[in-house]
Amino acid sequence: MAPDPVTYEIPKTFKAAVYDNPGHISTHIEELPVPEPGPGQVLVRLTHSGVCRSDLSIMTCGWEALPFPVPKGQIGGHEGVGIVQKLGPGSDVGTVKLGDRVGIKWAAAMCGTCMPCRSGFDGHCTLFKVSGYFTPGTFAQFVLAPANYVTPIPDKLDSADAAPLLCAGLTSYSALRKCGAKSGDWVVVSGAGGGLGHLAVQIASKGMAYRVIGLDSGSKESLVKECGAEHFLDITKFSSEGIAEEVKKLTDGQGATSVIVCAGVNAAYAQALGMLSFGGTMVCVGIPDGQRKEIGQAYPAHLVGSQKKIVGSSIGNQREAIEVLALAARRVLKTHYRLDKLENLTEVFKEMEENKMEGRVVLDLR
Repeated sequence: MAPDPVTYEIPKTFKAAVYDNPGHISTHIEELPVPEPGPGQVLVRLTHSGVCRSDLSIMTCGWEALPFPVPKGQIGGHEGVGIVQKLGPGSDVGTVKLGDRVGIKWAAAMCGTCMPCRSGFDGHCTLFKVSGYFTPGTFAQFVLAPANYVTPIPDKLDSADAAPLLCAGLTSYSALRKCGAKSGDWVVVSGAGGGLGHLAVQIASKGMAYRVIGLDSGSKESLVKECGAEHFLDITKFSSEGIAEEVKKLTDGQGATSVIVCAGVNAAYAQALGMLSFGGTMVCVGIPDGQRKEIGQAYPAHLVGSQKKIVGSSIGNQREAIEVLALAARRVLKTHYRLDKLENLTEVFKEMEENKMEGRVVLDLR
């Protein structure tokens, strides 16, 4: 049974995993003083945190578009679930109560007044700050968060199940909402056995009634089909042209209505346009590491003649976060994950870099 938040005695220090050698895969456990929440903030005692490939890219400075290298000593992580343990002073802490179970997302805060916020894109607020990059993240036992932007966790959803949905599930759900498909349409998920992909397959097939083709390495076939894919294609057995032709064969020669590219690999983007039907939509989700490259085969004449569309999608908004958590609470989807310890985070990242991971890893921070 969890401690009563009213009687629980907040310790003076807490454990956190910090990036001790930015640019390389390396973390170190430190004891840090528990911070005091300011006005509009809450102190959250974290119990679980998902580990995302985006954390790996930030730690290793793998994204060329990042505005600055991650600083030494940064606490990473952005898929945290925990208990509100203390409220900041004043009356402007929102509707969050002591003892509420809440989630911390990739977007650390939102203003609520800028154009993206007013347009339903609060995850892209102009005051945008990333948990685990701009601010201390969730690879820790305590974290501060804005009271008006933590996400409520449904009572029927286990904390470990909820954690990966705050980024991987939210990102997949938001991408599928932008893909232009209707129930019964064919949708391809590239990177279908990964942390985002296996959730996208479940949401697409079980939550939106799409017919799903999953693409990934052969070792992930069982997981992808278990998640609801009607067909699976082993990407190691086809050329870029060959896999596009195979998708067309499976879709009666028409191609897919949408391709959701969860794989952060340039080759996956180059393949995707050839898999689409007339008027189809490619949704860009995964961000490749290293030097930025244009999407291969995206010739204006081809896009004009085939009426194909390329759409970008990332993170999602607060409403979508609440909706995807509700789907999980109704057992429409479930994260395939294993529990691990904070002390093993470096090894988790190494496994992730070697593309050996199926689904997700969730850290038990208790």
